[in-house]
Amino acid sequence: MISKLLIANRGEIACRIIRTARAMGIATVAVYSDADAKALHVRQADEAVHIGPSPAAQSYLVGAKIIAAAKETGADAVHPGYGFLSENAGLAQAVIDAGLIWVGPKPSSIEAMGLKDAAKKLMRAAGVPVTPGYEGEDQSVERLKKEAEAIGYPVLIKAVAGGGGKGMRKVDAAADFATALESCKREAKASFGNDEVLLEKWITSPRHIEVQVFGDSHGNVVHLFERDCSLQRRHQKVIEEAPAPGMDEATREAICAAAVRAAKAVDYEGAGTIEFIADASEGLRADRIFFMEMNTRLQVEHPVTEEITGVDLVEWQLRVASGEPIPLKQEELSINGWAMEARLYAEDPAKGFLPSTGRLEQLEFVDAGRVETGVEEGDSISPFYDPMVAKLVSWGSSRDEAIAGLNAMTSGVEVWPVRTNAGFLNRAISDPDFVLANLDTGFIGERLDSLVPASEPDEEIWETAAAFVLFDESDGVDALAGFRLNAAPRKLVALSNGGETRVLAGKGALSEATGLLVDEQVIVFEAGMAYDFSLATRDAGHHHAHDGDIIAPMPGKVIAVDVMNDDEVKAGQRLMVLEAMKMEHALTAPFDGMVRDLAAAPGAQVQVEALLCVVEPAEEG
Repeated sequence: MISKLLIANRGEIACRIIRTARAMGIATVAVYSDADAKALHVRQADEAVHIGPSPAAQSYLVGAKIIAAAKETGADAVHPGYGFLSENAGLAQAVIDAGLIWVGPKPSSIEAMGLKDAAKKLMRAAGVPVTPGYEGEDQSVERLKKEAEAIGYPVLIKAVAGGGGKGMRKVDAAADFATALESCKREAKASFGNDEVLLEKWITSPRHIEVQVFGDSHGNVVHLFERDCSLQRRHQKVIEEAPAPGMDEATREAICAAAVRAAKAVDYEGAGTIEFIADASEGLRADRIFFMEMNTRLQVEHPVTEEITGVDLVEWQLRVASGEPIPLKQEELSINGWAMEARLYAEDPAKGFLPSTGRLEQLEFVDAGRVETGVEEGDSISPFYDPMVAKLVSWGSSRDEAIAGLNAMTSGVEVWPVRTNAGFLNRAISDPDFVLANLDTGFIGERLDSLVPASEPDEEIWETAAAFVLFDESDGVDALAGFRLNAAPRKLVALSNGGETRVLAGKGALSEATGLLVDEQVIVFEAGMAYDFSLATRDAGHHHAHDGDIIAPMPGKVIAVDVMNDDEVKAGQRLMVLEAMKMEHALTAPFDGMVRDLAAAPGAQVQVEALLCVVEPAEEG
């Protein structure tokens, strides 16, 4: 058995691995960058090694530093987690060549599934159904456009080396193809160092179904049933569940058998996921489910599989990597109940889901379900990495019970001053179509306006905020502890929010909201949302930018500038593209006008609220 494990990752997955390793009596070594010097995974590990500056490219993505840290601490194994170098065959081989145990599949298996075009050809040969499309070597715009027309629009452009929705675009018409291809290739090159793409037919009513597989060095491969990951935004998974709703036993048997064949085709060892796209226009049917790709690592959503099977997948990884056989046979695995996971991110849905960074002054979860997190109250969300705060996981004996549990978890989130998507998650799982399992991958996009909560407080929230303030003044409640409203004194208080000031009596009726008083601010938490008010006598001192000022919404890198000084622009026209938190953010003109004071250049690093340019309104008449 492994005796000391180095975890080549950070955040919640590093903490998750540490928990299981400790339970197995395995010592752990964390690695960290400058930004993570005081991170939770560093505090929890038995040892920690500094591996470089904050940017991942100079720390977590440098394989030589990972191996050096393992050698320095006497670790005998390396677990890559997910993301970063988890599917890097070069690192896997280097770890093995250094005489260490790689907790993951063999390098040859990673290589076989690493490029989507080659993987699809391999799957065809193994008898696994694949989506119609183009995977040729000719990557010219002309050839790709011709193939797209032959497939028939809409088509999906996908980076062959991609993952996590990066380098992926749906194209509805030929006129949009060249622009989408350019953006897709640029994103793929930046994310994976490879700008080659493949094309796939866009599936009507698509559902994202994936199967958890596990192999060992003794030739055994089992599946641990399926997950449904159809609730996505911009190809990024948001809410996952297991099992998949509407899956009958015959279809489950067919898709899981195909997943096992896929794993055996690459002599797979360890945890992996076979991802399928299902045409659910007539429900889930075995003849309408197609292979998309294989993820040769542990998945972010693995807890839902653990919840319905009772298996610790990280323990299985460590045992199999140590040479042991898979602990259970296929016939010993079964589904028990239903599980759901929601990804809680530090982002502001009201501002286009822009990442929100900073110190977590308040971080509270309800005492229910399973919370996987890499932060504690007082920690910070860094601009350098994925802005995940936590994974909220619920289990129930039925799907309805799992939804109810996740509803309670998302509505009870209290995070401040960092913004989160908790309110958005709460609305998504409360949507009548979600409750009825009327799902496909377009679910969120089609309902986005209704799923994004209003950032402005309603009348009840105003009254609740006033009641919190007056209740505190009359009863002397500890202002920093937070409290639940169960009474309301009869006084007046003046509060401000978003430039509006009101004088209220604090007469709010019994409320499910919770509150937090900090200095001259009152924060109201309700259904996953956080509303902040200040006493009207306080000068907030907020800077209000000119309507035409184009401000950097977050720290990032300018990757494209489409305009020059004195250019005339139209409302909505793209001015430049900012890359931050692994995502591209287009900044557009707020109205017709002329570009002035252009201060952005491609390749430049900019700070939050930096003035990038000004759009001067066009003169009327």
